[in-house]
Amino acid sequence: MNSPSRVISFVNAGHFIDHYSMLIFAAAVIIMGPALGMAYSELLPYATPGFIAFGAGSLLTGWLGDRWSRRHMMLIFFVGIGASMISVGFVQTPVQLGAALLAIGIFASIYHPVGTAMIVSYADRLGREMGINGVWGNLGVASSALVTGVIGQYLGWRFAFIVPGVVTILIGIAFAMLVVHEDRKGSKQAAAQARVAKQDMWRVVLSLLIVVIAISTTFNAVTVALPKLFAERLADLTKSPALLGVIAACVYVFGAMTQYTIGRLLDRYSLKTVALPLSFMLAPFLYLAASLNNLPLILVSIGIVMGAFGQVTVNDAMVGKYTSEEWRSRAYAVRYFIGFTAAGASVGLVAWLYEQGGFVTMLHAFAALCLLAIAAAIILPREIRTPAAV
Repeated sequence: MNSPSRVISFVNAGHFIDHYSMLIFAAAVIIMGPALGMAYSELLPYATPGFIAFGAGSLLTGWLGDRWSRRHMMLIFFVGIGASMISVGFVQTPVQLGAALLAIGIFASIYHPVGTAMIVSYADRLGREMGINGVWGNLGVASSALVTGVIGQYLGWRFAFIVPGVVTILIGIAFAMLVVHEDRKGSKQAAAQARVAKQDMWRVVLSLLIVVIAISTTFNAVTVALPKLFAERLADLTKSPALLGVIAACVYVFGAMTQYTIGRLLDRYSLKTVALPLSFMLAPFLYLAASLNNLPLILVSIGIVMGAFGQVTVNDAMVGKYTSEEWRSRAYAVRYFIGFTAAGASVGLVAWLYEQGGFVTMLHAFAALCLLAIAAAIILPREIRTPAAV
């Protein structure tokens, strides 16, 4: 059998790569626009097909993970997404750019339904491992802004895609050598770890549906827009792409710490107990950010990422706790299909709202959307914890 710590380490690395690769363009587009002779609002929509594929592809990849092999699917993920990142570095036209970003989205769709299910299967303490896994994904978001800013400033935007692509393929080769395929049926994680009264199950489904749409859309919009928001609103502090990347990375570190903390809390308390107070964070911070600049904006942005990334950990734990091993990849596939499809639409929505009224209009719109997260937390029923969840 595989070593659980080794498998989880590779899956955590995959989470880092998954979010990193999807957000290189969001940071690089600032310097790609002048090089390609296109405005920000013109270039950004070319990422939309990739983000839609990020969600839509999860239905097929989750099914293959359950029915075929999660290990093999993760190997395809590492090699495929690495090659796709490299291909972006060689594009010459906007159409080629859209196709290469679409390829990244297709291979990126493998990770969440397959990798998250592997975490649940190998974890001894689900909340803790979900929190740590979330930290790795958040560090991928933060590092994408930081490293892309640095590489883009000193080597050019093409190398901002090529360098991480090569590293990812090397990680995939190591994964192929150190992790073997195995049958996890009948393992100690086969049963769902928590349950609710049968008559209340509809409330779980409805709550998850509402919060996934609201939070996934907002999460993606914030991570896509933050580099441009900082470039506009922090002009009095700095105009250096590298330093702006450092600031964005520092903001995301607070999100990473929140995910770890939320994960630990989920091992001790019910989902509703954790989700309800967390749901009140996003709307007010997004509303405030619309009118702020410089240091106040940085402080409020910390609150935004803490709320968004904490909610993602709650959503993932909800699926992990309520589904059994043999259906887990497919359950995550549905969760991520809904979430990432909504998130994919957010890229075009960010561009449209930005054209209508800049970041004021955009942030106010997403603040209103996040009021739904409060309703979802209220709807969520109290869970009946089983011995496996203690």
